[in-house]
Amino acid sequence: MASDGSLRALVVDDELPALSEVRFLLSQDQRVGEVLTATNGTEALRMLEAHDVDVIFSDISMPGLDGMALGRVLARFAAPPQLVFVTAHEQHAVDAFALAATDYVMKPVRGERLAEAVRRVVAKQDEAGMPAHAERGTRAPVPGTDPAEEDETIPVELAGVTRFISRSQIRYAQASGDYARLHTGDASHLIRVPLAVLEDKWGEHGFVRIHRSTLVALSHVTEVRMDHGRCSVLIGDVELQVSRRHTRALRDMLLRRPLGERRLPSGGG
Repeated sequence: MASDGSLRALVVDDELPALSEVRFLLSQDQRVGEVLTATNGTEALRMLEAHDVDVIFSDISMPGLDGMALGRVLARFAAPPQLVFVTAHEQHAVDAFALAATDYVMKPVRGERLAEAVRRVVAKQDEAGMPAHAERGTRAPVPGTDPAEEDETIPVELAGVTRFISRSQIRYAQASGDYARLHTGDASHLIRVPLAVLEDKWGEHGFVRIHRSTLVALSHVTEVRMDHGRCSVLIGDVELQVSRRHTRALRDMLLRRPLGERRLPSGGG
């Protein structure tokens, strides 16, 4: 049985009165220790990047990434948090349970009905033997790879539409103030995450800093060039300069890679 105050919940609703009401009711439940909030599905995914959450209480009708779309993204997680829909619309119930939702609570929300939803969350958690807010994250297995090597799904905005890219698609990232621009093979996406945070988070997945403003994925580096003491890397048809302070670290890291994955330096000097 989960101990009192052990659950961490995330409430997602674009209507602030409804958001505040569910947050208040959950905060009164002794089984819930912390309640986080988000006003849309994209913000919820960003919250999941920073916090391990046991259960999400989500509205369905929201602009942008709605509750059902959020549920489909969660289904791709290696270890998704439980999902409880809180909505004024009955017609989505079948689709909700197809997404393995733990419960479906109708608005206006009554305290005793929400408490029953929490009871179901706790029971499902106990049945699975899952400790409260075990490490989850937004990572899902990549087809065709070792299950131990998990990819990460990153939400990005493009012309007002939320799309999803995998970390493995990212060739390099460049700093842009408090933001970072992620470059894939055919596009680039600006996300509100500093480059230093990405370096710390993705370092173990083969991303290395080559310049104060540039982070590259070693798996996408096709060539390392040395020309009169200046180093650069080639990623596809893009050549990126390596600062002097990062050159030695980059070469040492490349030499530690398996022989078949190395690209030897070329060029003059």
